[in-house]
Amino acid sequence: MEAMPSEAFWILETDRTAYALGVSPEGAVVHTYWGPKLPRVQDYPRPGVTKEWASFNLPAHLLREEYPGQGGAKYTEACLSATFPDGTRDLDLRYVSAEQVGDTLKIHLNDAVFSLAVTLHYRVHAATDLIERWATVQNSGSDAVELNRVFSAQWHVPVGQPYRLTHLTGRWNDEFHIEQQPLTHGVMVLESRRLTTSHQHSPFFQLDAGDAGEEHGEVWFGALAWSGNWKLTAEVTDSLQTRLSLGVNDWDFAWQLEAGQSFQTPACIGGYTAQGFGAASRALHEFIRQEVLPDGHALRKVLYNSWEATFFDVEEASQAELAEVAAGLGVELFVVDDGWFHGRNSDRAGLGDWWPDERKFPGGLTPLIERVKALGMEFGLWIEPEMVNPDSDLYRAHPDWVIHFPSRPRTEARNQLILNLARSDVQDYLISLLDTLLATHDIRFIKWDMNRNVSEPGWPDAGADGVHEARELWVRYVQGLYRVWGTLKERHPGVTWQSCSGGGGRADLGILRLAQQIWISDNTHAAARLAIQDGYSRVFPANTMEAWVTDADRGTLPLPFRFHVSMLGTLGLGGHLARWTPEERAVAREQVARYKEVREVIQRGDQYRLRSAQQQPFSAVEYVSKDRSEAVLFAFRTHIARPSELPPLYLRGLDAEALYTLDASGETKSGAAWMSVGLTLTLKDFESVVWRLRRE
Repeated sequence: MEAMPSEAFWILETDRTAYALGVSPEGAVVHTYWGPKLPRVQDYPRPGVTKEWASFNLPAHLLREEYPGQGGAKYTEACLSATFPDGTRDLDLRYVSAEQVGDTLKIHLNDAVFSLAVTLHYRVHAATDLIERWATVQNSGSDAVELNRVFSAQWHVPVGQPYRLTHLTGRWNDEFHIEQQPLTHGVMVLESRRLTTSHQHSPFFQLDAGDAGEEHGEVWFGALAWSGNWKLTAEVTDSLQTRLSLGVNDWDFAWQLEAGQSFQTPACIGGYTAQGFGAASRALHEFIRQEVLPDGHALRKVLYNSWEATFFDVEEASQAELAEVAAGLGVELFVVDDGWFHGRNSDRAGLGDWWPDERKFPGGLTPLIERVKALGMEFGLWIEPEMVNPDSDLYRAHPDWVIHFPSRPRTEARNQLILNLARSDVQDYLISLLDTLLATHDIRFIKWDMNRNVSEPGWPDAGADGVHEARELWVRYVQGLYRVWGTLKERHPGVTWQSCSGGGGRADLGILRLAQQIWISDNTHAAARLAIQDGYSRVFPANTMEAWVTDADRGTLPLPFRFHVSMLGTLGLGGHLARWTPEERAVAREQVARYKEVREVIQRGDQYRLRSAQQQPFSAVEYVSKDRSEAVLFAFRTHIARPSELPPLYLRGLDAEALYTLDASGETKSGAAWMSVGLTLTLKDFESVVWRLRRE
C-alpha cells in the first residue's frame, strides 16, 4: 500500500493486482484503477478534473466516487442516504484525512454542513488478491440522524465497454443456478427481503466483458459478508460507467443514529483476475479458508445424520442401532436431527424447548452419547433456535417474543414463528438455554437450522431495547444472531457448527465466521446435486459443503455414483442404514475409506471445474494439492443420447515439468501432457470415476 507524496492518492497492491483511488480536485474520493499490478507507482492514473458535459450531467454526476452520498446533482445509485434533523435529505461528503493502520487504509470524510463523519476502510489481502471494504458512519452532532441507506461499497470497473454479470439464483431445493446476462443502461437489482441471505439470490457477483471463460479472461468479482437482507445494484450510466454497489438492503430499512453513535456496515470483498472465473473462485476459496472460517484448514469428519431414517420418531434404541451400522462403515460423527427435544413428535410442537424429551430419553441424552463415543464416533445434534412453535412452553410464556404486528394475524410457516433475536432478552434466553445444553453434554457438532422466512416484520416494543426505529429490526436481528451464535462458539470451542436454512438459504461469508460448514440444499438427488454443487463452488470452498448420500436415488442410481457426488465436498451419509443390504454396506465402507484417502486434497486443495455440471451431461471436477504433488479427478456422466464419445479431459493446476502417475491405469505422463493432451474416459449413463494422480 503506497501513497504518493504531497497528494491524497493511494495504491492498494496485492501480490498480482492493484486498486487505486485518490482525492479529486472537487474534494471527492474517486476511483482511478482496478486491474493487474503495474511496474511503477507513476504508472497508475490519478484523479483529474471532471468537466461538465451538459446541464443535465454536471461533474458531480460523472465522478466515479468510491462511496457516493445521495445529494447534489447526482442521479446515480448512492451508497449512503440520510435525513438530518431539519429535514435535509442531502449529503456532501468531503475528504478530511487518511491513515494507514497495518494492512488497512482509513479515509475520513465529513459532510460539508452537518456533523456526520464517514470512514472508508480498505484492507488488503495480498496473497489472495482481494480487497476488503466497509464503512463506518459516525454522528458527531447533538441530534439524531436517520440513515435510509448505508451500503458497504461501490465497485467501479473500466469505463466504456459493456459488461456481463454472473450471479447465482434459485429457490428452495433448487439453489445456486449460474445466471449470466449483459448489463444494459439502467439499474439491475438483486436482493433478499427475507431476513436471511435467501435461496433466491446470493450476495455475490462476477463481471466480465462477455469473453471470459473458466480459465481465461478478465473478471472482477466480489461478495458481501452478511447473513440478512442485502441488496446489489448494477448500474450502467449514460456515460458508460459501470458501477456495482452492495450492502444491507434499504428496503423497509431505517436506522436512528443517535448523537455520538456509529453504524458499521458488513464487509464487502472484491477481487480482480485475468485468469477467468475459476481463478476468481479459487481466490475466494483460499480467502475463506485462511481469513473467514474459525478453523479453515481443519479436516471435516465423515458424518451420519439420522433424519431420513427416523424423522421425528427419535429415541435411544433406534439411534443406537443406526450408530452401530454407521460406525461399521467408517463414519466419524453421528448426528441426531429433529425430534430429540421436549414435546417434539411432529413439526407442530416443541420448538423453543431445547432440552431432551423425557419420554424419548428418560435418562437424558448422555447414555446415547456415551454409546456413540464407545463406537469411536463423536456426537452431534440438530437445533433450530430462532424458531418457536405456538405449541411450546416458550411461546406460552412469551407470546410477544416473536416478530409480529399486533394488528395482524401471525403467519405460521411450517407451523412456526420467528423469535425476535433483535431483542436482548431473547438473545439472553437462547444463550443461557443452549449453553446449558452444550455444557452438560459432550456434543461436538451442531446443525443450526432456520426453516422459514419472515412475515409481519414488526417489533412492537422496540423501545424496550432503546431502539427508536422498529425498521432497525432487519439489521439488529442479524446482529443478535451473531451475538448468540458467537457467544456459544466462544464458550464451546470444541463444537463444529453447520449453517442450514432449509438448505442453502443462509450461505454467505458472514455466517462462515461462525459456522465451519453449510448445508447447501435439502435436495439430495445426486444428479441434481451435481449442478447445485457446481454453482455453490463459484463462491465457497469444498470443505464448507456438507453433502449426504441418502436413499433419494436408492434403486435408481448406482451407489458409487451417489457417493462420488457427495465426496466433492464434506462427505455425509443420510439414508436408513439399517435397511441397507450387506452389498450396499460393503460399497459404502469402500467409498468412505476412499474418501478418507483423498479428502485432504479435496478440502484443502485448489478446485478446477473442468466441465460444468450446469452446462454439460458429462462433467468433471479436479482438486490439486497446494504443493501440486497430488490431484484428485472426479468425472460424471448423467444421460447422453447414444451413441456418444466423451471428449478428452484436460487437467489443470499441475506442475508442467513434473511426472504424474494415474492410479487407475498406472500411466505416467508429464504435467504438461496431462494438461495439453488430456485423458479420455469411457462412461455409461450415471457412471462416475474418482481417480488420483501423484507426482513421481
